[in-house]
This record gives sequence, C-alpha cells and structure tokens, in this order.
Amino acid sequence: MKQERMLMGRERTLVIEFGERMVQSGLTTGTGGNLSIFKREAGLLAVTPSGVAYDRLSPEDVVVLTTDGRVVDGTLTPTSELNFHQALYRVRPDANAVVHTHSPYATTMACLGWEIPPVHYLVGFSGKKVPLAPYATFGTESLAESVAGAIGDYNALLLANHGLVTIGVDLPSAFAAAEEIEFVARIYYQTRAVGTPKILSDSEMACVLEKFKTYGQKKA
Repeated sequence: MKQERMLMGRERTLVIEFGERMVQSGLTTGTGGNLSIFKREAGLLAVTPSGVAYDRLSPEDVVVLTTDGRVVDGTLTPTSELNFHQALYRVRPDANAVVHTHSPYATTMACLGWEIPPVHYLVGFSGKKVPLAPYATFGTESLAESVAGAIGDYNALLLANHGLVTIGVDLPSAFAAAEEIEFVARIYYQTRAVGTPKILSDSEMACVLEKFKTYGQKKA
C-alpha cells in the first residue's frame, strides 16, 4: 500500500521512524515505550502496536483509531498505553503527539519518586520542572487518570516506577523533549551523586521559557 493512498500514511511512517530513533538513542529497549500522532481535524490517532519491535514494523502495522478507541485501519492490537495517549489529547488541546519512553536516567528519577527540578535550563523543554505522576499499573485506566491529572501545562511527565512521557505540537517536538529531559535527568543524577546541585530560580526559568519561544528556525 503506497503511503499517499494509506489512511494517515505520512503519520504512520513518522511513528515508525521515531520509534526506531527511540531505540537507537537509548531512550528505550526492545519493544518498550510507545508513540502516537493525533490528527485532530480528522479525529484520528496513529499509534504503535503492542509488543512489536520497532525495526519490524511497516506503516500498515501502525494502528489508526478514532478518539473513542475504535480501530479504523490496521490489524494489530494497539499499545497497551492507549488510554493515557487518549487522556493526554483530551486534557491538552495543544498536543498532537505523545512519546513514552523507558529512558534510563528519567526512569531512575521516576523510581526514586523524584521530580526533576531546573538543575539545567534545558528542563525548559518540559516547563519549569518535570513533575511526577503517582504510580498506577501499566495499561490501566488508573494510569491514564494519573497522567492526565499530573501533566498540567508541562510537556514532560515522569511516571512513578515506570518511565517518562512527553507531548508536543508534532512528533519531532515530543521526541526532542524526551531526548532533552533524559539529558537533564542524567545531569541531575550525576550532580546529586557528587554534591548538592544548584537549582535555577523561578525567575530565571521564566526568562528561559520566554527565550524558548523564539529559539530555532521559525516559519515566516
């Protein structure tokens, strides 16, 4: 099936591309983690299937669903974390992509029950910090409720004893947030291991977040 003729063909191809990058970047291992893109104007989600290695996926394997979970294209079972993807899209109308990783340092923070404070200005990819959602069993509605209740206006969230989830206006943005928060989590771990890290103030982070609005190449 050609991409241009496939329902959400471009989005399904992107999900595979970034799934492979997630493994290559060390943000997860095996079949861990999951990704999705929400095409709001069509009311359709493209999500990774459950328990399939990213390098074995084809665009046809990426599952397309309605917002209420009805499969409209694809034969595989969608990710077990579909509930929290749907919940995030409901509570964050600015989000069009979700990335969930088991990245080592962010997951270490989650297993310690620690939020990530602004130890480095790149925490701004999330906001003024990375908050922590209370633990709930993976794949449950309880976890979806925990995630939706804790995300607030942040772009990244630690899931206690589980991992990291990030959101973005598109998949590259959500993936960049996952990469940068993993970096900040590592810095926080290392500084805690050797001393007491100096944490940036709220006023400095407000300045950082304002500067982030004009960072990078902007469309005219």
